[in-house]
Amino acid sequence: MDDRIMSASPSRHGRHTVFRALGLGIAALALAPALAVAATDTAPPSFETCRTDLIAWAAAHDVPQAVAQAQLGGLEPDPDVLAATRNQGEFVRPIWDYIEASVTPARIEAGQRKLTELATPLAAIETKYGVDRYTLVAFWGVESTYGTVLDNLSVVKPVVRSLATLSCGDPTRAAYWRDELTAALQILARDEAPLDKMPGGLTGSWAGAMGHTQFMPTVYQQHAVDFDGDGKRDIWTSATDALASTANYLRAHGWRSGEGWGYEVVLPETFDAALADETTPRSLAAWRDLGVKPAHDRAIADESAQATLILPAGIRGPAFLLRPNFAVILRYNTALAYALTVALLSDRLRGDPGLSRDWPRGDRALTGDERRDLQSRLTERGYATGGVDGKIGPKTRAALRAYQGSQGLPADGYADPALLERIRAAP
Repeated sequence: MDDRIMSASPSRHGRHTVFRALGLGIAALALAPALAVAATDTAPPSFETCRTDLIAWAAAHDVPQAVAQAQLGGLEPDPDVLAATRNQGEFVRPIWDYIEASVTPARIEAGQRKLTELATPLAAIETKYGVDRYTLVAFWGVESTYGTVLDNLSVVKPVVRSLATLSCGDPTRAAYWRDELTAALQILARDEAPLDKMPGGLTGSWAGAMGHTQFMPTVYQQHAVDFDGDGKRDIWTSATDALASTANYLRAHGWRSGEGWGYEVVLPETFDAALADETTPRSLAAWRDLGVKPAHDRAIADESAQATLILPAGIRGPAFLLRPNFAVILRYNTALAYALTVALLSDRLRGDPGLSRDWPRGDRALTGDERRDLQSRLTERGYATGGVDGKIGPKTRAALRAYQGSQGLPADGYADPALLERIRAAP
């Protein structure tokens, strides 16, 4: 799949989760693609047959038979869950709409209150894990609006039902969903979730992501920590445990203490957009020599530090230099729109100003069918898009840049209706 690179999903965490319908997300689907199994032409088994197989599988993998039977026996699929897999906001909305759904005045103000309320545990988390408090609170704000969504029973879903539905109804990732379901059942069997405080049982997003910062069950098992010292790794009702667990996850995936994620920059009018290829790092000094300047006053301590340049909405929109920590944010969720949302919200929580350059708001976003058509036509012309999945990611953007360069256009990798029509009209 185009631009799914990682460890757990949405996206590690699935990004159009039921939470994402409110402009939120879940940090767990990023792992899904790496564990996905190839789709086949074989018709999937009935849900009843699949459910029986799941009970047997769980019982053979450290889940007591009684727990597996109690949780899965008689369970019916959730039709809304499979529909959600086809509507992930990180890939189907204009990037500015996606970002601005979370980077709002209300969410900035609420996040700054949380920074004050939790100043003591956040300072301890920073000391132990080396991840700054603004980034952690930004993840929290994007994932669950600082936990407020977790109590909304019209939004959250039963984790076991969601994961069983996906295990039986999404053949392209059946093994991934099955393993997440097994992990969820293990969590229940070990009495790790505070079910007495969670009406409806173990709850989460449509993709099974759980808690304040939305961990998939396997991610919980690997990275959740008990930071408040009550003997439980409680990401559901303890914001401190959830934030520390997120810091532990980020550190495990390479977070560099004391470095930011990057920053907005201003490009010279004659800038070659093809240099913004997402994958070629240059030193900050080299970018400066190319005329790339920080959008706001910023001290550059180490001009030898490496960064890549991105133009998420093409040459007419904002530009960003990305440091290595941005790639770690992408490990949480591989969608560029998601990672930029977390990054920009963290800046605003820190007190930084908003963007200096506006988005090309007059542009219409391509529909899913149009994006797939674009990928198909580029592939037919020999440009590798990484697959026809309707998701405009790094490989598709690279293909777009190559096509644009061949046509004498600014090679910014931006897909809009005008470019699609040009490709359609070409012989």
